[in-house]
Amino acid sequence: MTNSRRYLTRCDGVTRRDILRVGGLTPLGFGLGHWFAQRRSAAGDKQPPPARSCIMIWLDGGPSHLETFDLKPQAAAEVRGPLVPIQTSVAGIQIGECLPRTAQMAERVAIIRSITSPLGEHNFGTHYLMTGHKPTPVLEYPSLGSVLAVSRPQRGVLPPHVAIPDFRVGGGRLSGGGFLPASAHPFAVGGDPSRPNFRVRDLDFYRGLDITRLDRRRRFLRQLDAFHRRSDAGDVPADPAFEQAYRLISSRQATQAFDLSDEPAATRKRYGNKKVGQCCLLARRLIERGVPFVTVNQRGWDTHNALYTRLKEGYTGAKIPVGLIPSLDLALTALIQDLHDRRLLDETLIVVMGEFGRTPKLNTLGGRDHWPRVFSALLAGGGISGGQVIGASDAVGESPLDRPVTPADLAHTLYRMLGVDPATELTTPDGRPVRITPADSHVIGELTS
Repeated sequence: MTNSRRYLTRCDGVTRRDILRVGGLTPLGFGLGHWFAQRRSAAGDKQPPPARSCIMIWLDGGPSHLETFDLKPQAAAEVRGPLVPIQTSVAGIQIGECLPRTAQMAERVAIIRSITSPLGEHNFGTHYLMTGHKPTPVLEYPSLGSVLAVSRPQRGVLPPHVAIPDFRVGGGRLSGGGFLPASAHPFAVGGDPSRPNFRVRDLDFYRGLDITRLDRRRRFLRQLDAFHRRSDAGDVPADPAFEQAYRLISSRQATQAFDLSDEPAATRKRYGNKKVGQCCLLARRLIERGVPFVTVNQRGWDTHNALYTRLKEGYTGAKIPVGLIPSLDLALTALIQDLHDRRLLDETLIVVMGEFGRTPKLNTLGGRDHWPRVFSALLAGGGISGGQVIGASDAVGESPLDRPVTPADLAHTLYRMLGVDPATELTTPDGRPVRITPADSHVIGELTS
């Protein structure tokens, strides 16, 4: 079914933001979610979607499948690398040694070992994985988070798609919202939630700007709009960017949602003191308050060199490993358990992935290079069938051996699990209908069976 509403881009947003100095906040609400809800109701769909929200833990740079979820202990040394597999709580499933907590939760997760893509460049690979569409020079497709943002009626003042700490993924050239309006683009929290002085940058008043002055500027904006309407009889609505920014910056609900100091010290410790852990904790707080989609962006996975140190130790000679994988292990398992304890796991889909995998052989710098031909992803919560591995790579982790899965198939499946029809069409500003998934994509049935 085609949505006939056109998404209109603004031409005066920058000027008004400059005049009002609110802080670069984008519009944070859009009425299309109500349209989606009405369409589902009209179709007789009385069942709630299997997952209400999604947390995507994005491993920016391309995580090595051969050190995380698809180790090859029988391969030659230059293939198997420096890490060894460990047994999980599910018989016959092994994962990397730096994921011991995840191994003990294997019955709650599903691992896909046969994702395949032809795109080994960061920006292109990220676009494909985050949208389900291969990139094209004529159109930036919206990410899953932004599509979900317009498919859910907004609850309260919080943005529908939040990126923690930001959405600078795949080289930073992907907006996330594509051709959708600014209200659907990811809201970047900014800063480091693991730091004691962490504050959300756009919830702070600028120097000399307080709620009283903000009220005055709000009244001024309305008078300015009234003047334009009188002077040219045009239809010039009040600035939605400012209105939504005003609601957010003056909202107690928003400031409380982002305030990690509300969390008990023991809870914060369970997530770990690294950035990814506190980002995941903040993600839990947001989806708990109705945010449909949160992207947790963990950088550093582009391990062309010093792979062992960066992935396991964190720094040379570390007595307790604090590298990328142990930090992820702590954060991910704390998130799964926390959501389970709060009875939110069944309605919250967790996706852990990056833009591609790494080469089957170590290079001369002790690292691995880009490799999109086969790689892995992990899913949990949201009604998935856990305790399983889907697909397989060959003996050296070079190509799919069984059950190849494309990023389009993955996007198709995630939309289904979130209650969004993968055949939905959105409309570009110039009136072009665009499916949210390619027509030849398929559901990964094993995840929901």
